[in-house]
Amino acid sequence: MLGAAGAGLVRGLRAGTQVWLWGSRGRSLTLPHAARGLHAGDRRPSAGRGPLERRPSLPAAAIVNSAPRPLQPYLRLMRLDKPIGTWLLYLPCTWSIGLAAEPGCFPDWYMLSLFGAGAVLMRGAGCTINDMWDQDYDKKVTRTASRPIAAGDISTFQSFVFLGGQLTLALGVLLCLNYYSIALGAASLLLVITYPLMKRITYWPQLALGLTFNWGALLGWSAVKGSCDPSVCLPLYFSGITWTLIYDTIYAHQDKRDDALIGLKSTALLFREDTKQWLSGFTVAMLGALSLVGVNIGQTVPYYTALAAVGAHLAHQIYTLDIHRPEDCWDKFTSNRTTGLIIFLGIVLGNLWKEKETDKTKKNVDNRIEN
Repeated sequence: MLGAAGAGLVRGLRAGTQVWLWGSRGRSLTLPHAARGLHAGDRRPSAGRGPLERRPSLPAAAIVNSAPRPLQPYLRLMRLDKPIGTWLLYLPCTWSIGLAAEPGCFPDWYMLSLFGAGAVLMRGAGCTINDMWDQDYDKKVTRTASRPIAAGDISTFQSFVFLGGQLTLALGVLLCLNYYSIALGAASLLLVITYPLMKRITYWPQLALGLTFNWGALLGWSAVKGSCDPSVCLPLYFSGITWTLIYDTIYAHQDKRDDALIGLKSTALLFREDTKQWLSGFTVAMLGALSLVGVNIGQTVPYYTALAAVGAHLAHQIYTLDIHRPEDCWDKFTSNRTTGLIIFLGIVLGNLWKEKETDKTKKNVDNRIEN
């Protein structure tokens, strides 16, 4: 019943955000693939079942296709036509910014815009780094052979210069923040550079991805408040990491056969048939950490209602997940954008509810004084 309720809520929210559906699905592989992670963002491997279709991200793809032809390879290199990774990178930032808003107020729209631009640039930089690491192997794989670097549309030197340009623009965004946030943001660069390599050395590359993709949970709060509040930022960061372990483990199950053949590692290969138990544990940890955030910051009914909806959504994901069907793994994986949006909506409404509670409290106090 809980999973069915979550599914109904998810379908309703998806209808309102359909235009942002993620990029077109990749073709079946002729060789195992080495390019991994959400920065790749353009694949849904077939595991021997033939080509799999993916709903195109029409607005994003249209922007890239309408750009001048010499510019298009660079836009595809940064995956501007496939905004999947940008959403998952951006959403923890919105949570943090929303929580940092004053009671009864909306989040800082300037900060939301600034972090949105930063998410696009840093995700693009990560894609460029990923493709530079894996360019030799990408040339041997049908699905990845058309990537700009592997296809020869962009040289290694050009990609390096382009990476420098993206990082320079991202630095410009970072410099708009306070000094504390500038230092905190710069500290994430090591994670951005190294996490694409983690799949080669550990069965927990999803943990490295979580540490990287959820850095905004720390940075968003400090950008608004001037520094991090450990009682809020640390459990929020932890909840984002466990969320990443959920969705990227599901994602990794699409590729477990190819990964096993070429020696790449993932939590999907580590958990195997125990995956649902692990995902359930991560879900409990995520909801527990988000509940702790709510208690520490004095959140209200809409926030906890959103957490209940997220719990229902994740319960439905895990209960209905078929880890042996790549297409089902992809569908469950993509629905996690809705998870992040529900949390953000709950944070905003919960913060606005605080004003109502405050006004009600003031009236009660005034009435007592008059009596």
